[in-house]
Amino acid sequence: MTDTSTGQQAQILRVSTHPTTVVAVTVVLLLAAVYVVGGKDSGLVTQSIVTGVLLGGVYALVSIGLTLIFGVLGVVNFAQGSMLTMSMYIVYALVAGPGIPVYVATLLAIPVMFMFGMFVQQFLLNRLTSTGSHEGPLLVTLGLQLLIANVLLMIFSGRPKSVGTPFDGSFDMFGAIASYSRVIAFVGAVLVGIALTLVLRRTSLGLSIRAVAANAQGAALVGVNVRRVYALTFGIGAASVAVAGGLMTPFTSLTPSVGEQFTILAFVIVVLGGLGSVLGATIGGLIIGLVQTVGALYLPGTGSLILVFAVFVVVLFLRPQGLYGAK
Repeated sequence: MTDTSTGQQAQILRVSTHPTTVVAVTVVLLLAAVYVVGGKDSGLVTQSIVTGVLLGGVYALVSIGLTLIFGVLGVVNFAQGSMLTMSMYIVYALVAGPGIPVYVATLLAIPVMFMFGMFVQQFLLNRLTSTGSHEGPLLVTLGLQLLIANVLLMIFSGRPKSVGTPFDGSFDMFGAIASYSRVIAFVGAVLVGIALTLVLRRTSLGLSIRAVAANAQGAALVGVNVRRVYALTFGIGAASVAVAGGLMTPFTSLTPSVGEQFTILAFVIVVLGGLGSVLGATIGGLIIGLVQTVGALYLPGTGSLILVFAVFVVVLFLRPQGLYGAK
């Protein structure tokens, strides 16, 4: 009887201290404090929260691909921002050329970026990651970032470009204004997160990816083709970036360097959520989006970024492995 009671208490303790519960309670309490004692108009706070959630969805989209590459391969992919830009320009070319609708163009860009990611890993990074080199992949991705940016600059020039959407306009959401394109991007982030989580947890490919992420040498000993898993993981990461780029294109002004502004924030979100955790990248993106927009009520301009990095440091001080990272 005592053992049963103790087991139940332990189960309750595990549930109550689950990262999702802690994060949800903390965010709700902080937002309630902003409403009650923050000294700001409630309508303005609501608009900031809605904008922050939708912005967080965009951040999550950019970070989901990076967390797979960073968490599984251990590669600091400096080309992540340029790959995002590249996917945007693929969508732009499909819309401006044959006149394909932007969201159909996004679907077409996904296999293109998947193949590009597999090519990069297979022919540029596999030899370096297999030997355990840390500097080599870093320098290769840095060079790839410069290569992509300059090729895009040569082909499309530096003049800003835009892409129209059939779902232009906005609607009322809890008293705040939300644009259709940003809501679609948010829904896309949630769907991508769910799809990747199911792939990682319910498929043999996901099992192989998790095995390689945990111990590449051990996975190879039980028959896993580590190089193939590396290439597929980079391909999936690049395909996720294609989804992000395509869904962001309707509300982003395209220039060859537009993706670079997301690179640092994406790394912050990936580390904050826990390396290799899709759920962590999603939750981390939402947290950073909320901190940035609600924080801008008190520290406008670049001041809100100070709060972003302050939250990042505090979370890592309390939980060095990130919110959903393994110890």
